[in-house]
Amino acid sequence: MSDTTMKALVFAGKGQPMLQDRPKPTIIESTDAIVRMVKTTICGSDLHILKGHVSTCDTGRILGHEGVAVVQSVGDGVTRFKPGDNVIVSSVTSCSSCDHCRKEMPSLCVDGGWTLGNTIDGTQAEFVRIPHADGSLHLMVEGATAEEQVMISDALPTAFECGVLSGKVAPGCSVAIIGCGPVGLSAMVTAQLYSPSQVIMVSRNSNRIALAKSMGATHGIVSGEGVDVVAAVKELTNGKGADTVIEAVGVPATFELCQELVAPGGTIANMGVHGCKVDLHLEILWDKNITITTRLVDTTTVPMLIKLLGSGQIKIGDLVTHRYNFAEIEEAYTTFGAAAEHKAMKVVLNF
Repeated sequence: MSDTTMKALVFAGKGQPMLQDRPKPTIIESTDAIVRMVKTTICGSDLHILKGHVSTCDTGRILGHEGVAVVQSVGDGVTRFKPGDNVIVSSVTSCSSCDHCRKEMPSLCVDGGWTLGNTIDGTQAEFVRIPHADGSLHLMVEGATAEEQVMISDALPTAFECGVLSGKVAPGCSVAIIGCGPVGLSAMVTAQLYSPSQVIMVSRNSNRIALAKSMGATHGIVSGEGVDVVAAVKELTNGKGADTVIEAVGVPATFELCQELVAPGGTIANMGVHGCKVDLHLEILWDKNITITTRLVDTTTVPMLIKLLGSGQIKIGDLVTHRYNFAEIEEAYTTFGAAAEHKAMKVVLNF
């Protein structure tokens, strides 16, 4: 690293993450902040970009939208942060003033939303420019580790907002979550805030099912050849299915499974990033009074989640299974891309 360049992980083409030297970012707008990354991570959305599923992300883009950092400099319009502050970088950039932001939908911000690592350079770099810093950064807390606070960037609010809140999880209800990756397990953890009677986890990966049960799942189903997941869930729910079904994978087969698992009057909450079309079986569902929800995380619940994490009411440290130095990020991508083989959940990169 020189005074003008830095190391960054770049989307160099389909299936090609590449560590490169790039110019250090500088303040462009008065509302910008420049932060020095301390820890970042790899998200399933980064893998979707590498597979060519995210058309808004161009080759040459620095990937990443999660992490914790130290503020280096701020523009004249930034009032909430100063150099030296330890901060959590939000995956969603919010101007705080457009109609969408005022309606608590910053994912649709007219000058923000999911921009980092998508339409502007992201957090898998030594330094990052954060637009609209006052609405896009959060101060770290002392009651949780830095690794845990990385989860506040994306995994926890995505799970809570897109899964638990959209899924209408309520006391005594039954919840089935399809997919035991970091976001699926974060949905399981935050669903427990509402005291459901059952949280049923479904995954092909027996190791992840075991982890889910150790973190509070009431039941786990290892799917695969010869396993009738629908029958298993129906048996656990007195034949009716789950009141809330959360899709946390993003492939057609799992969305179709959700349609078979949902109880009459229930809700299917989609969290997965879908790169191709899926079938909606209205011939089966039209008279079942179900709700299907879709959304991108808005991160409006982050202040509350930070308090819960800092007070120990949410415990997610077990989600971090692998740690690398940032110089090893290409190896980290290989590990995360073959998560089942490496028994990987969340991979943290240290600068």
